[in-house]
Amino acid sequence: MPWKPEVQVDGQWSRNSLVFATEAEAKANARDLRMRWFAVTDIRAVEVDATHKVNYRYVEHELIEVK
Repeated sequence: MPWKPEVQVDGQWSRNSLVFATEAEAKANARDLRMRWFAVTDIRAVEVDATHKVNYRYVEHELIEVK
């Protein structure tokens, strides 16, 4: 199953359109978002259903689009 990164801001979980193949990639991306945003209080990776197609890889702090 694919994974999406989420960040918590003002008590609400938010996500974007990025979908990764692994939990590790999604968490790494969320960690990097936390480093750039001031208001993030928590991060997580959420498993999503297969209708969400993997569209990125996250390798050494770099997004790589999957076509």
